[in-house]
Amino acid sequence: MAAGTKSVMLALLDTFPLHVHHNNASPLCQERRLMMLSCISGRTNNIVRARQKQIAPTVVAALIESSEKRDLNTTTITKLTADVAVRSGNNNNNNNVFASNMKTLVNIFRPTVQPHANKGLVLQLVSSDQLGPNGKEAKLSEEIVLEWPENDVVLGGEGSINTYKVEFCVDSDFGVPGAVAVLNRYDSEFFLDSINIQQLNLHFPCKSWVQPENKIDPHKRIFFFNKVYLPFETPIGLKQVRERDLRQMRGDSRGRRKSCDRIYEYDVYNDLGDPDKGDEYERPTLGGQNNPYPTRCRTGRPPTRIDSHAESRPSGSESIYVPRDEELADIKKHDLDRAKLIAIARNIVPALLDKMGNEGVLNIHNFIRESRHSHSNLGGTIEELFKFDPPKIFSRGKSHFLEDDEFGRQVLAGLNPLSIERLKVFPPVSKLDPCKSALKEEHIIDHIDGMSIQQALEDNKLFILDYHDIFLPFVDRINALDDRKAYATTTIFFLTKMGTLKAIAIQLALPTMDPNTSSKQVLTPPVDTTTKWLWQLGKAHVCSNDAFVHTYLHHWLRIHATMEPFIIAAHRQLSVMHPIYKLLHPHMRYTLKTNATARETLINAGGILETNFSPGKYSMQITSAAYRDWWQFDQEGLPTDLIRRGLAVPDESQPQGVRLVIEDYPYAADGLLIWSSIGKLVKTYVNHYYKDVDAISSDYELQSWYKEFINLGHPDHKNASWWPKLSTPENLISILTTIIWIVTAQHAVLNFSQYHYGGYVPMRPALMRKLIPKEGDLDYIDFVMDPQRYFESSLPSLSQAAKFMAVTSIGSAHSPEEEYIGDRNDLCSWLEEPEIFDAFKQFSMEIKNIETEIEKRNADKKLRNRCGVGVTPYELLMPWSDQGVTGRGVPNSVTA
Repeated sequence: MAAGTKSVMLALLDTFPLHVHHNNASPLCQERRLMMLSCISGRTNNIVRARQKQIAPTVVAALIESSEKRDLNTTTITKLTADVAVRSGNNNNNNNVFASNMKTLVNIFRPTVQPHANKGLVLQLVSSDQLGPNGKEAKLSEEIVLEWPENDVVLGGEGSINTYKVEFCVDSDFGVPGAVAVLNRYDSEFFLDSINIQQLNLHFPCKSWVQPENKIDPHKRIFFFNKVYLPFETPIGLKQVRERDLRQMRGDSRGRRKSCDRIYEYDVYNDLGDPDKGDEYERPTLGGQNNPYPTRCRTGRPPTRIDSHAESRPSGSESIYVPRDEELADIKKHDLDRAKLIAIARNIVPALLDKMGNEGVLNIHNFIRESRHSHSNLGGTIEELFKFDPPKIFSRGKSHFLEDDEFGRQVLAGLNPLSIERLKVFPPVSKLDPCKSALKEEHIIDHIDGMSIQQALEDNKLFILDYHDIFLPFVDRINALDDRKAYATTTIFFLTKMGTLKAIAIQLALPTMDPNTSSKQVLTPPVDTTTKWLWQLGKAHVCSNDAFVHTYLHHWLRIHATMEPFIIAAHRQLSVMHPIYKLLHPHMRYTLKTNATARETLINAGGILETNFSPGKYSMQITSAAYRDWWQFDQEGLPTDLIRRGLAVPDESQPQGVRLVIEDYPYAADGLLIWSSIGKLVKTYVNHYYKDVDAISSDYELQSWYKEFINLGHPDHKNASWWPKLSTPENLISILTTIIWIVTAQHAVLNFSQYHYGGYVPMRPALMRKLIPKEGDLDYIDFVMDPQRYFESSLPSLSQAAKFMAVTSIGSAHSPEEEYIGDRNDLCSWLEEPEIFDAFKQFSMEIKNIETEIEKRNADKKLRNRCGVGVTPYELLMPWSDQGVTGRGVPNSVTA
């Protein structure tokens, strides 16, 4: 072996130490070494099981001796053998090179003699530390061409890997390969999984669809080796390549995006309506002065015929564009398609019964199975196929109606634990309605255990679920819609000695002709049969508003919509080699596709969600008003949000820096454990790469990402004073911790609660069809004659209830390939940085300990909101889950 080449290779091996035989090495050190060996072979899944295996020291010698050399014109040429791994599976255009079923095999190919052959995969190494003849761009190896064999009939299971061996020839002064340039000369796209150069321990994680050169992408794709660099640390050979790769992701905001593009651009929400179908399908553009909103991924579809400012809807089987690599994996697509088929089957009989008028919504229990299954599939019995798993709040034999104790418990440990606030003044004051509240002392004084109202306020005993200002501007418009009725509700709760909440008053407000007044009525806990049914109707209207706020404001707006721009900005401004991109990468998975699907079928005009919630066509306008009036990024972290709502006070003696006002608040108590662990990991990570203020300010990729997230992602709030500054490592830690919290634990609580805590319509209606009758109203006689029938007719129909259960079951399900918090499959990136590698492993262990702690809390009989007879254990923040609708599990990203 030439001296120059051997010295380079020995230096590389020194960089990746392999002292696996040390008996006193820590388990984490041993795991790092084993992980490195796994990265060489491209396998990381079995690292934990391999921990105790002894690795022979001859591996090091084999890596060195496997390099061959040959002498051409006095220049020493080294052959570097690489494994090129291509994953099977259908793509969205049904035109990939491989059939959807493949078997894993290894084919050895030499470089072709004709580098410009008509077909093949052209590969070229890029030197990280050496420049080419012009002294500006990186030095490149000779091109080689990998051709799929004509007689290669591949069979086997979906998602398997085809691995092809190729040989690169580099001269002795080539330096260390830092990237691979790839050009696809086939007629179809293919998915490039990874490239590994075994002799040099170099792993290039590709994980991307590569488009054909002639038809779509004339540029070579660049895939960097698995190491992180801040921009100023980038090896000289990779600087221009790094910048060029980012430029290719930005586009020029012109033309229509094709499904094969990998372009990330911004646009307003002007694609929710379909004015060409008629006035009923017109929706205002969200984004701009009139209706402020975050931006979304641009698609470039042409405008509608009727309105040139509205983007046309996708036609036929066309899907809304997302960059190619944002598409769902085949296994997730198939799981989703199967769930849709099951949902359709479960709606057949309720729809028929509705048309016949034979059964009401309370008979939905006939379509719920006796026992809960881990997940549904098409292989079950016919009866199972046509029935739902029982939601956790449903108990056969108990009342169909929401009992008072469960009503109070759910605001702390149910569908929507993010709205409850501590009441600071009584009566509560509205910012919109200058008239005094209808709530009086006499309404609540008999329900606060003999305390005075002032004493109850001072002792933190009174709490409020306040949807008055959110709904009041829209109530008249909602009530003008067919079969939809709503109030602006305000609900007062009292904290009992057992630590549970008891609803003690419900105020229902309607606008009047005078814009400065509203008509209000107050309901209190029942004293007779009439007030019992009025109270039930009042709770149903509160639950309807709560369900809407959960889905549209907390879930869609605060997570899906506001986080989409951060992902777009990350792809446009942070290189894949940037440490912050690497940290955030698992937390961006599938979010753009999930949001595009929502715009396609859920939140659009006439979409599934719009038809299932009381505000109907005004739903998205309400989210715009909420975004304008109260969304602030600096208030989105868990401790800050709890303090803002009065549910916690700062307390540095506590591990998370706050003390809960309600000790048994499962969402907050469990959430703070996860928040703290995320913050600890992020702090270690940021402080490792950014030693001081100058490191933050001089990182132009990082600054561009955050600036674009604000200015282009949230242009209607770009001048707000509340945006955190990105000037210190502490600022960055806070920003990243908040983002990761939002897309992991916060999303899990809101998403996976949908079916089990909100799916049973008689207890938690998302839609109300009647107002509460008053004496003198025409409906009041009907109410008095048959209050249950009146109550039932106020709720959604049986068919509507079945559709809602089906939709929430799909949204609440975990797919088979879910990736959960604490798990990462890219730890190879930090093999050279043991502090970071160990921080991720420590984080994983802490997450496991949190699961154990939550199990202990759920068995603690003193915690009445999560333990007791008929009380559902709080599992929404349990980190891991099985497949299906489980009501637990915290994925790494916004996947549904």
